[in-house]
Amino acid sequence: MDSLSGTLAWRCPSAWAVLLITLTLGLFADLTTKRLAFEFVAPDPIDLPSPEIVGNAAFRLPWHDGVQVLPGDLLDFRLVLNHGAIFGIGQQQRSVFVLFTCAAVAVGLWIFGTWTTRRSTLAHIGLGLVLAGGLGNLYDRLFVGAVRDFLYLMPRWNLPFGWSWPNAGPEVFPWIFNVADMLLLAGMTILIIYSRREDQRRASELAEKAAEVTPLV
Repeated sequence: MDSLSGTLAWRCPSAWAVLLITLTLGLFADLTTKRLAFEFVAPDPIDLPSPEIVGNAAFRLPWHDGVQVLPGDLLDFRLVLNHGAIFGIGQQQRSVFVLFTCAAVAVGLWIFGTWTTRRSTLAHIGLGLVLAGGLGNLYDRLFVGAVRDFLYLMPRWNLPFGWSWPNAGPEVFPWIFNVADMLLLAGMTILIIYSRREDQRRASELAEKAAEVTPLV
């Protein structure tokens, strides 16, 4: 990014503060809600064994009915262990996702330091949310053995006409997720909004400069 756009973010303490505060709060929210879910959702607290045991697809959580949180079958808490990525993609690819997440974190920090400025607060919030979500699930893969999920949207709502999702089921939203997944999606949405605003701002600046140019007679 050129110097006319302001000081690069990596040189600005306030930019680092926004990024790190957002990251810390998001990571705390994710890990805390996972811990509380596995302590209180099932009839008895679930104390997970070593990551090697949990990382085995044969490992199963104790059966539990789940907890209805919102009326109208809008949200349940139900505990699952996800050995893949968001929406259960790529089951049993733990090492791949660990490496991918580490690379994504490095790219996120590079974007922060070289492509944003001290005035890019919206982008710093978005990057902080993405990093928090990635690190939250990375923590689970490294120290738990699988990602702890517990949020189940519309658990008893089925697709019409007997339709079903491939390898998922007939529910409208058959995937169980966690706060880290929400942080990732929210952060990506914010970054898309920021990118579009920047494109519009630059287009407007170019139009203004073009209008200021007086043709020679």
